[in-house]
Amino acid sequence: MEPVLPFVDLAASPEVQRRGEDLGAFEFTYRAEITNVYPLTAQERLYQVQLVDPKQRQQFTFRPGQFVMLEVPGIGEAPFSITSSPSRHGDIELCIRRVGNLTNFLARVERGIHVGIRGPFGTHFPVGRMAGADVLLIAGGLGIAALRSPILAVLENRSRYGGVDIIYGTKRPSGLLFTYQYDTWRQFDIELDIIVEQPDPGWTGPAGLITKVLEAKIARANGSMARRTWAIVCGPPVMFKFVCSMLISAGVPMERMFVSLERRMHCGRGKCCRCNVGSTYTCLNGPVFDYWTVMNLKEAI
Repeated sequence: MEPVLPFVDLAASPEVQRRGEDLGAFEFTYRAEITNVYPLTAQERLYQVQLVDPKQRQQFTFRPGQFVMLEVPGIGEAPFSITSSPSRHGDIELCIRRVGNLTNFLARVERGIHVGIRGPFGTHFPVGRMAGADVLLIAGGLGIAALRSPILAVLENRSRYGGVDIIYGTKRPSGLLFTYQYDTWRQFDIELDIIVEQPDPGWTGPAGLITKVLEAKIARANGSMARRTWAIVCGPPVMFKFVCSMLISAGVPMERMFVSLERRMHCGRGKCCRCNVGSTYTCLNGPVFDYWTVMNLKEAI
């Protein structure tokens, strides 16, 4: 078992004590505490993060698809999509995969560590505009983390929408995230389809690519998607080409398809230029784009 790292207190950190009115939204850092940590898979954990100041907690709001910058002084800072419901304000959840210095550090800590939070930043999924229509939410791999917030937003206002379908695919069953919530989602009259590329002996569900499930769903819709459906797609950019091409063939307008380029986010300020896509900075103009915009961004996918 890996050692639990000691409590890190940011109370004396000048970075955290700075005020937003002096530096603006990009520089203002909220002092926050990781209140709970839940293992999801061997590589991912769900972190519950609460702003320490009660007034700031009440005033903190975000929209589905936005992200925050999480900082541990002396270790690093990185962007993470907010995975919780937008109704939770200053008590947010972040699904974090262990891939680098900061995330490896976080994988070895438990509740009680204090961190810095900047944000929220970025564009969002327009779930309000989707009211009255059918909503199709498609996630591949870790893309379900960014998709979870719009899923919860739709569930909390379920009566405002028509049919709601979720398609989620991973490489292996061991990589599935948020498995404890699937039954709850289905209780809200949600059609949830899960598929894996490489099934293990205990897997009883379908095997293959997400496009296999989507193809069957399009066939059952019998042309109705063109009139009623809005789509949100999150996952590896290469997946966008195939999934969105199928939706276009089904008659869904590109202006009613939204994707997240969250994998291209870096500093959150558009300063390091690593989020650059053509003439667009994902940190400033994204991460959520309609598919028409993405198709006109050089090297976006």
